[in-house]
Amino acid sequence: MPVSDLEDPGAFLETASSLLLADEARNNLILGIAGTLRHHPAAYDEYRLWLVEDGSQVVGAALQTPPYNLVLSRPRDDEVLVALAAALSTQGLELPGVTGAVPEVDAFSEVWSARAGVRRRRRMAQRIYRITELRSTQDVPGRARAATEADRELLVAWVGAFAAEAMPEGAPDRGAERTVDTRLRAGSGSFTIWDDEGPVSLAGWGGKTPNGARIGPVYTPPEHRRRGYGSAVTAAVTAEQLAAGRTFCFLYTDLANPTSNKIYTDMGYEPVCDAADYAFEPV
Repeated sequence: MPVSDLEDPGAFLETASSLLLADEARNNLILGIAGTLRHHPAAYDEYRLWLVEDGSQVVGAALQTPPYNLVLSRPRDDEVLVALAAALSTQGLELPGVTGAVPEVDAFSEVWSARAGVRRRRRMAQRIYRITELRSTQDVPGRARAATEADRELLVAWVGAFAAEAMPEGAPDRGAERTVDTRLRAGSGSFTIWDDEGPVSLAGWGGKTPNGARIGPVYTPPEHRRRGYGSAVTAAVTAEQLAAGRTFCFLYTDLANPTSNKIYTDMGYEPVCDAADYAFEPV
């Protein structure tokens, strides 16, 4: 099966649309990143795009925005992953890791480890959720408001704190300032603050797909936790996106945190599949 490199994110999305949109929730990460590259190319310093084809049919897709992990789509079968690994190895790439849904991420990480002579280490086990209708949520003191440029310093601090707490150990840090500015100034997403006599919690959205948007990050400083603020601001952002015409919203959870998983299911989020983040390390 031939593996082709593409330079145009728009062409990548259009050519792979039938594959990616067949399971939009599962493929939300690769769709969202490719969409950001298409409409906000300055969001990343560089990128690489690959398609695996069998005749006229696209049967696999992947991308990377160095120094971050390879991101996989759901392939037609495991043979696609073998072909992809062979092509990337021939190109001389040294992948830092791979991110994707289970089982394809497990299969690719095993194939790549054997081919590249590296060891795979799972840094995080995750679950992808989606929602189409928000359930009623508990009343929480305060209100949601859109974050503005005046909130930039607070957003940078809280997004940085979220990354320090929630990102897998050893994962590259994109930088809170860049994340905030890409959303505030470039329009690739936005942030909402929950105010209760002052800012107490934060939720954002980004990674827009043709019919949805990815919710995150969600962060509440330790001194304001266990009061329902995080749930309230997440519900507010979700409701806003659904009201804006999104068919669904997505989010990722850490399977090691059962509390957050329960909060989101109570809100109406339904599990799509499990996912994982792997790092590749020297043997």
